[in-house]
This record gives sequence, C-alpha cells and structure tokens, in this order.
Amino acid sequence: MQDKTINLALQGGGAHGAFAWGVLDRLLDESWLHVAAISGTSAGALNGAALKAGLSRHAGAAGRRAARENLDCLWREVGQLSDNRMVRWLHSLMPIPRGMHRLTEMFSPAAWLDGLSRVFSPYDYGPFYVNPLGPVLRELPYPNFTNERGPQLFVTATNVRSGRIRVFTDLAVTPDAVMASACLPTLFRAVEIADPDTGRVEAFWDGGFTGNPALFPLYRPDLPCDIVIVNINPLMREGLPKSPMEISDRVNEVSFNSALMAELRSINFVKKLHGEARLHNRGMKVPLLHMILDDVLMNDLNARSKMMPAPGLLARMKTAGQAAADGFLEAHADALNVQDSVDLPGLLLGSGVVG
Repeated sequence: MQDKTINLALQGGGAHGAFAWGVLDRLLDESWLHVAAISGTSAGALNGAALKAGLSRHAGAAGRRAARENLDCLWREVGQLSDNRMVRWLHSLMPIPRGMHRLTEMFSPAAWLDGLSRVFSPYDYGPFYVNPLGPVLRELPYPNFTNERGPQLFVTATNVRSGRIRVFTDLAVTPDAVMASACLPTLFRAVEIADPDTGRVEAFWDGGFTGNPALFPLYRPDLPCDIVIVNINPLMREGLPKSPMEISDRVNEVSFNSALMAELRSINFVKKLHGEARLHNRGMKVPLLHMILDDVLMNDLNARSKMMPAPGLLARMKTAGQAAADGFLEAHADALNVQDSVDLPGLLLGSGVVG
C-alpha cells in the first residue's frame, strides 16, 4: 500500500471512548498510514493527547509503539475508577451515611451517580475536590503532548460564560485544556484557563456541547483533505424511546451529535457547490469524509454506561474498535486520499448510509 496521510476526528463519549482506543490501536499497525492532525473532544481529546504524545516522541515504528503504550496506560488508569472503586471514590466526594454505603453498591452505580448529580454540585466537595483526570494524564508513559512536533492536535472545549466553542492547539493544548474538554459539569468543576483572546480567565466545560468533534480546524490548506471521523454516539436509533431513561439517553445522543451534524451539512453544501463547478478560484477546501463506527454496538449500550468505565466494558469497546477499524481498512483503504467513503447526502437525509 502506498503511503497515505489523514486527519482524525475523535468524538467524545465517556467510557465509550475506549472504542476509539481500539480503532487507533488497529490503525497504528499500518506503517503506510500517517496522521497529520487530530481533532478531539472529551474522551476524544484524551485519546488524541495520548496519541499525539507518543507519535511526537519518536519517528516511525517507535512512535507508533509509544502511542500504543500511552493509549493502553490511559484506559488502564481510567478503568481504575470503575466498579466499587468508583463508588468509594464518589463516597469520598459526596459523603452519605455509612448505612447507605452497601445499598449504593448493590444497585447500579450509574443510576446512583445520576441521582446524586441532581442533588449535589461538584462545588459542594469543598477542599476534598480533585479532578481524577489530572493524575491520569500525568502518569502516561509519554506525557508531553504540549509541543509542536508530530501531528497537529486540536482540543475542543465550551466557554461557560459565552457558550461558544474554544479550540486549543499547539502549545495551548495543556493538561488543563484536555481536562476542560472532558469536563462534564455535573461531575467536575469548570476548568479555568487564561484566554488571550478575551484577556481574562475563562471557565470551560465539556467540548461536546459545541463540537463533538470540531471538524473546521482540519480545513486548513496545509492539512490533507481526508477526515476520518471515529463515531462514538450513534447517529441512528430505530426504536422509539419511551421510558424516562430511554428518552434521557436519546436526548444525550442527539445533543452531543448536533454540532457534528451541522458541520456535516456545511460540508455537504460545499461539495454540492464543488460538483456544480461554482467554487472556481475561491480557494475553498473540499474535504473527503470517512467514518469508523459500530452503531449496532452503540445501540446495545446506553448513555449511563458512559459514566462507568468498568474494565470489562472498556475491553469490549476496544475489541469492537479494532474490528471496526479492520473492516474500514479492508473496505476503504483504497479510497483514502482519493474519494469519500461516506454517502453524506444519504446520511443527512436519514438513510444512515455509510460506505
């Protein structure tokens, strides 16, 4: 296979982000495939940072091994927050009577967490508050993703005050920026970062509210046309949600896909103009779109499982991601740098056709 260069767009989705771990693990097997830029949100930002730090540490096969080590360590550490350990960690943040401890461990920790998040704020923890993602990022084998080497990295967060998207890149992609991108406001305090654009310290929440992931940073003329989106949130669900939990889950999925769908509609419009030869001498880039996803798996899961990174779930997600990437490469490797592998008009019209 001749060398090909792509951009990666990594969605967020909590523990379901381990699916992208599997995808990246499989893509790293291919020495002919090079990553020019990564746009990541939430769990996608964590994956992107781990990938970038490894690839920028070494060239060639050594860089791919370093990236794989980083990703393995990232999800191993995230898995340490699972099962009853997660419950005990939450107890330390939201103390409840001792007699209730066993009761909460007997029932779904996800349901318990959802209930507590409606009563307690992360600002109720006082001096005991710690964002657990900080140590996870610091303990990566290759933790330096705040550099200008290797692939470009774009990390999306949401400005709490303005509600606008903020994309961090280059030296601005610090651990705080990655934590901001993954800051679910019901679980974590907003991450405060000095913003040179506004001249003030701004508070940031999860980037999924405004770009999941943001595609527009990948339109730069110096980057390749191909954007490979690794989808975490299912685009299609056939069944009608009826229970409160099902409705809440689907609202979560639709909300966190809305910014992506808006960007896909814009790309479709540009492609239509290009097809009608109406972009002559306008210097507008026409992206080539690809998707790696497993909507069958994601339809079997629910939004609540995003909050509980149990090792068994993470392993299942990684395996599914590896299989999805393998299937994508087998079916569409030849399309990279040549043409789309996504039927974008069909996707936007609701037929859900990918490939």
